[in-house]
Amino acid sequence: MSFSKFLASTLFATSVGSAVSSAALAEDFIIVQSTTSTQNSGLLDAILPAFEEKTGIDVRVVAVGTGQALKNAANGDGDVLLVHAKPSEEKFVTDGYGVERFDVMYNDFVLVGPKSDPAGIRGMTDVTSALKKIAETGSVFASRGDDSGTHKKEKALWTLAEVDAAASSGGWYRETGSGMGATLNAASGMDAYALSDRATWLAFENKGNLDILTQGDDRLFNQYGVILVNPEKHANVKAEFGQTFIDWLTGEEGQKAIASFKVNGEQLFFPNAKSSAPN
Repeated sequence: MSFSKFLASTLFATSVGSAVSSAALAEDFIIVQSTTSTQNSGLLDAILPAFEEKTGIDVRVVAVGTGQALKNAANGDGDVLLVHAKPSEEKFVTDGYGVERFDVMYNDFVLVGPKSDPAGIRGMTDVTSALKKIAETGSVFASRGDDSGTHKKEKALWTLAEVDAAASSGGWYRETGSGMGATLNAASGMDAYALSDRATWLAFENKGNLDILTQGDDRLFNQYGVILVNPEKHANVKAEFGQTFIDWLTGEEGQKAIASFKVNGEQLFFPNAKSSAPN
């Protein structure tokens, strides 16, 4: 073989090898369908680099409301689900779309509103009584209206309060159809009440005239769960990478990373994974 042919052959083999390596690296990622609160609060930006550095697996987050995240995952548009609507998550697994559900962390919801507090709910710890007063006074309430985990919780609380808030849609009850940050912006602009997860509230910078007015009710507990999308339903699911992420998130390193994430010195999420593989 002439030197020129040898060189050409070597260059070709090198380019093919590089292309194969690049293709392999391009596949080293997972898609996590998650709720907006994990993204808006800054949690995922804070903890994912440690996982990516350790494993070489890139995490691509789709941050939408929990309802949409569940739909996306059911359609196979993701490898892992990280959301906060436990009954819907358990149904997702029961229906065969997810492999197994694990608790990850929790915080709580808070009822925020204008400092002038026209409904007079400041300091109340019974959230259903507070919601009744908002409805009775016709005070403006900004709802996400997007089937998110927060919206699901809000609807359940209105039901417990025996108030048909949706019947007043367009009146005192305003549905934004948006994420938590946008809904808080709307509430701030309208001097309206709103239900928010505490993490997004703490990270939210445009509080304007809003304050936390009602908190501390056990019914405002906010649990997050993680689920591997079932590869038997969707062959494109990267089950090994996805499970590696779940094991890390619910294991010692991930739980410590969650606990150490703070905004202005305040912890936003509290890890409570019961069991998982150590890491």
